[in-house]
Amino acid sequence: MPQIVLHNGTLLAGYASMDNCAVLVEDGRIGDVFSERRFEQKRFDSDATILDVGGANIAPGLIDSHIHGFSGYGTEDLSADAVAAMSERLGSYGVTAFCPTIYPMDEGDMLAAIEACVAAMGREPGAKIMGVHLEGPFISPQRLGVQRPEFVRPVDLDLMERLYAAGKGRISNMTVAPELKGMRELALYCLKRGIVLQAGHTDATYENMLEGMQAGILHSTHFFNAMSRLHHRDPGAVGAIMIHSEMSCEIIADGRHVHPGLIKLLMRDKPVSKLVLVTDSLKPTEQANCPLYANREEVYLKDEVFLRRKDDVIAGSSLTMIKGLQNLVKFGVPLENAIEMASSNPSRIIGLGKRGLLVPGYEADIVVFDASFRVLASISGGRFLKNDL
Repeated sequence: MPQIVLHNGTLLAGYASMDNCAVLVEDGRIGDVFSERRFEQKRFDSDATILDVGGANIAPGLIDSHIHGFSGYGTEDLSADAVAAMSERLGSYGVTAFCPTIYPMDEGDMLAAIEACVAAMGREPGAKIMGVHLEGPFISPQRLGVQRPEFVRPVDLDLMERLYAAGKGRISNMTVAPELKGMRELALYCLKRGIVLQAGHTDATYENMLEGMQAGILHSTHFFNAMSRLHHRDPGAVGAIMIHSEMSCEIIADGRHVHPGLIKLLMRDKPVSKLVLVTDSLKPTEQANCPLYANREEVYLKDEVFLRRKDDVIAGSSLTMIKGLQNLVKFGVPLENAIEMASSNPSRIIGLGKRGLLVPGYEADIVVFDASFRVLASISGGRFLKNDL
């Protein structure tokens, strides 16, 4: 695999920023990170691709750990080709890794969706599939959002065994309601198998949340949305996540799912390392004009969110990760912190290995974007997914 050199850029390494820097990619990994002065002194292979980024930002590739669909393709299609198409299109938007997210469905469809995601792994044309995110089915009927009530189930370890078997060990994260009966047994089962549990679609009391934390439920799904509210007599799920610094949380930064002022509150009261940018984007995101469906129900787009046609309930976001990054900066988050939320934090919290930082030895997952947040190039594992430099 030929060397790639990106130089004359602002390095956003995932922990700090540095001007006038360069990055060397070799054998699919970050080979070196160095100053522009050293770039002028170094020698590279004769077949190296050397690109001047013109002062643009060079950052770790974006990682979306909660995404149902993109550009007309979704996990509800029950198709490995559809998941591969998501991978291809996401690469052009700076996403280099993602966790396709599956809705609660009837058991046969849910197993087929998991099997489709697993079948697409290893043959991705674009962003790498890092694991499968199950958003349910063990969630609260009181906090459904647009999840379909007929597919929500009480905790069932036999069903979990079948879901896990379909995933062939590739289920990476799972959204659950900590208050459900049998949740501790489910949590122990999942943690032994490396599945990161997230509190979401939950009507948990504060005490329920503490019990869940004791069982290892330390991450949370689309924080503030579809969970029990903060109350002065019962802090609920929202209060527990805010109070306990060990709890991490997803944020949908479209300005509608979470008010920008609450993101400022989070930045003040929680470690940045515990915040994860996600899109929760749906199948019609960035899709050309045509009838729009998500989770097999008709939706329509209004103010950059999808609403379910039959009752106007928010169904999900039309956000992209690069737009979410831009929004966070617009909301007052320093760009260096926004990059952490979009790359190194999801990698560490979901356990995705040596990616999310631009340091030697890490996977060469890179996005190059300009001051207008236009993606100029993206690289996954040392392979160009997009190159407009």
